[in-house]
Amino acid sequence: MACEETLTMESLLKSIPPGKVTTYGAIAERAGLRNGARQVVRLLHARAEKENLPWHRVLRKDGSLALLEGGGRELQQALLEGEGIAVSKSGKVDLDRYGWK
Repeated sequence: MACEETLTMESLLKSIPPGKVTTYGAIAERAGLRNGARQVVRLLHARAEKENLPWHRVLRKDGSLALLEGGGRELQQALLEGEGIAVSKSGKVDLDRYGWK
């Protein structure tokens, strides 16, 4: 991943407003990386804490939380709900209602 792409993705991630969510694929597409969702995942895994990236606002393309129970899912759900985002019992967020456009 080129440094410029990383900065673009970081900027995009930082611009997701509280109370809104997006998908890994949508961030990649906005950064000009078609089929680059996995690059977004890698970036968040490596730099979210260090760069203060709102990792919890990024979901799978179907609106579901990507993390497993006991592996961060509970924290992600709590952070989203703290921003007023409803998470269903199956771990999904309504992208039509809460999606960042």
